[in-house]
Amino acid sequence: MAESESGQAPPPIISFIAGGIAGGVEALITYPFEYAKTRAQLKHNAGQPLPRNPYLIVSDTVKKEGSRALYKGCSALIVGSIAKDAVRFLSFDAIKNSFSDKETGLLSPARSLLAGMSAGITASVFAVTPTERIKTALIDDAKGDRKFKSPWSAVGDVIREDGLKGMYRGFAGTTLKTASTTSLRLGSYNVIKDTEKANHIPQNSAVNFVNGAFAGLVTTLATQPFDTIKTRSQCVKATTTREAFQGILQDGGILGFWTGTVMRLSRTVVSGGILFVVYELAVQVITH
Repeated sequence: MAESESGQAPPPIISFIAGGIAGGVEALITYPFEYAKTRAQLKHNAGQPLPRNPYLIVSDTVKKEGSRALYKGCSALIVGSIAKDAVRFLSFDAIKNSFSDKETGLLSPARSLLAGMSAGITASVFAVTPTERIKTALIDDAKGDRKFKSPWSAVGDVIREDGLKGMYRGFAGTTLKTASTTSLRLGSYNVIKDTEKANHIPQNSAVNFVNGAFAGLVTTLATQPFDTIKTRSQCVKATTTREAFQGILQDGGILGFWTGTVMRLSRTVVSGGILFVVYELAVQVITH
């Protein structure tokens, strides 16, 4: 993470604002990858299989529905990403400050992962689960008769039909995914930066992008099953985490839990680079 000259994390309000900016920019740029990944993970109608090549999902969608269709549910994700990353960076930097060595400002790898996990759980409760629920429902809804007219109508329908708990369908899977991805993404990024700092490697946007992309690669491969379960739990006809798990196993076997990996990997490697570059730049601009 960005640090002051003293080696400490930036003030909480700076972490919150910079994290929100980074999350919004990253979500807007990479959303088509998220759309295709989510479509691949949802249960498909008989006789209407999706292309085996995940990139063809993007081209087929554009041909049949126009390029705007690739951004169905995007506003929900952008709002969620702003809130999610604002909370994640705020909580991670706060926890990092309390865990780090007071003289060097460095964290051990284990404490970096623990700080990231704590930040992920916090973000899942306050931002990620409700916004992911609406985003997934909107993408699923776009396959059929389009029950939802807008993200706000989707929120209203979900609450009317299922109560407030409807906004937290898939909470277990989402929290497992968010806690593990945040732990690995922020934790591994922090470990890389601390290693570079110890070896006097200059920091710039190119280095931050490569570090973030590598963190995204590690995160995706390790946490894809949680993401697939979360998506199945949050479709228009929501299911429990257990039902989602059983459905994936029945439809695709063990490998079914890695459905959407290629498209998610495409997004997270790029988004990891974008997220950390924008965050570091935002902190610098705000503090100078």
